[in-house]
Amino acid sequence: MGWGLLIAVPFVLVCGANDGAVLLGLALRAGLGRTATLLAPLTLVLSLVAVPVLFGYGVAGTFTGGLAGLTGGPFLGGVIASLVVVGVLSRRGLPTSLTLALVGGLTGAALGGGLAVSWERVAVVLAAGLGAPAAGLVLGYLLGAGSHRVPGSSRMPAVARVLGAGSYALQCAAYAANDGQKMFAVLAVALGGTPGWGWLVAVALVFCLGALPSVAGVGERLGRGLALLRPVHVMSAQGACAAAVLAGSALGSPVSMTQSLSAGAVGVAASEGVRRVRWPQVMRLGLAWVLTLPSALALGVLAGLLTRTAW
Repeated sequence: MGWGLLIAVPFVLVCGANDGAVLLGLALRAGLGRTATLLAPLTLVLSLVAVPVLFGYGVAGTFTGGLAGLTGGPFLGGVIASLVVVGVLSRRGLPTSLTLALVGGLTGAALGGGLAVSWERVAVVLAAGLGAPAAGLVLGYLLGAGSHRVPGSSRMPAVARVLGAGSYALQCAAYAANDGQKMFAVLAVALGGTPGWGWLVAVALVFCLGALPSVAGVGERLGRGLALLRPVHVMSAQGACAAAVLAGSALGSPVSMTQSLSAGAVGVAASEGVRRVRWPQVMRLGLAWVLTLPSALALGVLAGLLTRTAW
């Protein structure tokens, strides 16, 4: 348990810096007012605790047993491999998906450890991983185009705040039901069992601790970097992302919130014309995603070989 927690805690912190900063950063850009500074972290914490308690750990089970029969050292070796890949790419200015890296790292660790891999399940997960950004792109475009047709009204600022709060809350719930469950999977392996609500509270707080220092930088990257300049852009991208991630939850397949949100942002920007999209930034994100899976897979194989002799 001790060694497992030494890996689980940094993993949750990185999830916060990678995923949580995006959630909080865009909430602050959605025109929700000063109350967002307090309510956005609180909503995220409540979602991370309540959603798994109420709806279970379906996606976490895919990480712990669906891809391969990984436990203990080999599993944690795959986790370390994913963290290394994300860290190296981020330092080179190529922020990527920790979820995609974890899928690659765990699959590689199983191969290196001589364990059986459920290739059918891996194929489903990768298909869902590709489908979610595609769905986010299309939905983002449709929501962005639809928002242009909404007639103006003196009540629009108040309506926008309500819609913004709702889209953010839905996105937090979608994250807790899907992408965020990678944290619960790692914690379950570290503890040797399903975490109780007290552990969920601890995870949520550590997650926010990792997110807060990175809010400005990551929120800016997915904001101005992909042309999310107005609150309506942010709300449309959030709605598209939440729908795509929840669809993955229905399949029990982990999908990346950051990938889905980035694709949704591109779709929203494209609804105002393709020149509104920051294509160099999109290309950098795409390059990072392409490099992530094979890099994590290769490093996971190495981790599996090392843990195979140790366990």
